Amino acid sequence: MVTYASKSAQLDWKTRHSIILGIARGLLYLHEDSLLKVVHRDLKASNVLLDNKMRPKISDFGMAKIFEDECIEVNTGRVVGTYGYMAPEFVMEGVFSVKSDVFSFGVLLIEILGGKRNGALYLEEHEQTLIQDAWKSWTEEKAAEFMDPALGRAYSKEEAWRCFHVGLLCVQDDPELRPTMSSVLLMLISDHMNLPAPARPPMFTRLRTFPAAMIPFSTKTESTFSPQSINDVSITVVEPR
Repeated sequence: MVTYASKSAQLDWKTRHSIILGIARGLLYLHEDSLLKVVHRDLKASNVLLDNKMRPKISDFGMAKIFEDECIEVNTGRVVGTYGYMAPEFVMEGVFSVKSDVFSFGVLLIEILGGKRNGALYLEEHEQTLIQDAWKSWTEEKAAEFMDPALGRAYSKEEAWRCFHVGLLCVQDDPELRPTMSSVLLMLISDHMNLPAPARPPMFTRLRTFPAAMIPFSTKTESTFSPQSINDVSITVVEPR
């Protein structure tokens, strides 16, 4: 799986950039190139496996949904997935689409750049999410300070800043503003494409009325917001038919 902290020193910039592009291509295939349009709904670090050549493979399709015909979005009224990676419209309204996966991809991309997890522990320590910190660093022109210290200065600033920019475009609050995965991949590999300015990411810490440290960032249950976990471990509830 894609990991941070303990393994970050083993992931140089070339490897990270290759992983980012590989995940983007995998999602593009699911959304646009496969015979059936598939929305993963639980894209996160632990669901991206790396082979012996560090090539990423998207895994765990237990919550994936197939979109039929020209269906654009679905309102389930229920929330499934992992908090911290879930798009705001999914958390608040149970509405998901390919743009929900785009949001999750943006979070994952930002995690790869910063070498940190966007989970409840980060929120508790920093009082805001990783993507909010990324936004703050970007708007204050301090993106270099956000980058994983394990990289040192051994990375392409042009590639890294483009990835940073694309990541912020993917985690915009309004799903209509988020790019499709075909646009994401094009933006990542193009050296001359002008990118639009990203809008502010959602304020997840305001989704609940209880203390920020208690926000459940991980769950894998079909029941709305229950059970809850704050240790970045997904929970699966098995119920008899």
